[in-house]
Amino acid sequence: MPVVRLYYEDLEQMVGASRDYVMNRIAMMGADIGKIATETYVDVEFFPDRPDLFSSEGVARALQGFLGIKTGLREYQMTFGNILVEVEDSVKDVRPIIGCAVVRGLEFSNEAIESLMNLQEDLHWGLGRNRRKVAIGVHDISRVKPPFRYLGADPEHKFVPLDFTSEMSMRDILKKHPKGIEFGHILADFKRYPLILDANNAVLSFPPIINGELTRVRDDTHDLFIDVTGTDPVVHKTLNIVVTSLAERGGIIESVHIKDDKSHFISPNLAPSKWTIRAEEANALIGFQLSSEELAECLSRMRFGVSVVGDKVEVQVPAYRADVMHSWDIFEDAAKGYGYDKLLAELPRTVTIGKPHPIEIKKAEIREIMSGLGYLETMPFTLTNEEIHFHKMKRRPIEVTRIMHPISELHNIIRISILPTLMEIFSLNQHHPLPQRIFALGEVVENGKTKINLAAASIHSAADFSEIRSVVDAILREMIVETSIKPSEDAAFMPGRGADLIAEGRNIGCFGELHPEVIRAFNLEQPIAALELRLGDLQGAWIA
Repeated sequence: MPVVRLYYEDLEQMVGASRDYVMNRIAMMGADIGKIATETYVDVEFFPDRPDLFSSEGVARALQGFLGIKTGLREYQMTFGNILVEVEDSVKDVRPIIGCAVVRGLEFSNEAIESLMNLQEDLHWGLGRNRRKVAIGVHDISRVKPPFRYLGADPEHKFVPLDFTSEMSMRDILKKHPKGIEFGHILADFKRYPLILDANNAVLSFPPIINGELTRVRDDTHDLFIDVTGTDPVVHKTLNIVVTSLAERGGIIESVHIKDDKSHFISPNLAPSKWTIRAEEANALIGFQLSSEELAECLSRMRFGVSVVGDKVEVQVPAYRADVMHSWDIFEDAAKGYGYDKLLAELPRTVTIGKPHPIEIKKAEIREIMSGLGYLETMPFTLTNEEIHFHKMKRRPIEVTRIMHPISELHNIIRISILPTLMEIFSLNQHHPLPQRIFALGEVVENGKTKINLAAASIHSAADFSEIRSVVDAILREMIVETSIKPSEDAAFMPGRGADLIAEGRNIGCFGELHPEVIRAFNLEQPIAALELRLGDLQGAWIA
């Protein structure tokens, strides 16, 4: 989850409340206070569904309402500017959507600069899907001359990228600049690259890769030009989050004209969206008994604009709230505004006696076997991505269950195998001594059905086929399962060092020594022996 660093003195000034009062109440707003805290700051985690809280400014704005200091809709004044951004057809097939704004009159403190940089990166990760859907550029507008052009440029076009001192072609930037190496894959299939130029053809930005060095934000910067580009309309919500956060620092938002051959619009659009809800529907979902007036008061504390019209509540949702897509999202905020700490403890209406599910009993038996063999249990995520699941494992991609609206590109599919996630754990724990022997027992989804798999892996200088074969034999012996083995064609294993397990004519798993290319793909160096058993195919009782 995104971590926001809150400096106590800075937060007190923006919120208008004492440090102790804020820290005693912030958890009730949906925050998780992290373990890292000093005398000057604390790190706080927020769920990724609230990108408007990815900055200290956004947190302060929300706290003012939650604490009753300033409630209701936060309205932002916007001056109408005359800066023009022309969007050329050459960029429409590459990265077609753009939103821009100017924010003037800023006085940057160290805390403000840090907050802006962290907000930018967290939005790239959260809403931007690692810059694929959204990328943000922040520029010192005093160093360039409007009007600006957004176009698809020849990859040989040269400019000085941020943090460099000499010109490079855009093609070379993708190969040699750290940001180009990291995000160049986004543009790999295109013949032209997005570029923003000023009236003198000076480069502001090469989205979604890097800004030009010319527009670097410095200590003496007071006026910013902000561009947000991407492939999804969430570009405009992202822009709203950035500019309203800067406005909380005293910045004055100025609009920008964006024009192409078919349309002309003003950016940003800070008008709130309008919803109509009923207290009856809200109470049915959240379990409270609120009147329309009480519901409106709760929403006002969450910085919504509200008015009661008969038995209805008219709600204005702030332009920076990218998470409100259903009335239920509003009801959730109403519950927070009411206060979960006000809920009264009640005895359950029914009294039952629980007992373990048969599958959990069998899982406990497997865990006991693996612990007895010297393996440490891990609990990796069920969600993963194709890069880790297939490409790094040298496995051919097959049909998987995909997440419709993933929070991150790192977690966009449901796993069909547990072994790749064990490799991730090894990669993250290279600072621990060897040998390391770990296992995981959990759900996978194959062909739309949930099943139980067991995976185990051992990494050390002498890990080999014989070691993992002995582990497989011990597991099957304890489970009283008869199997045969045959050479495996799984590319994740070294040729001649991998085997498939066959029981009752079905392939129930595999084991062996992992291929060196797989090991290197996870930045590891030592041999690895591993196994994976499909327990759902092993015994009928395992099928969920």
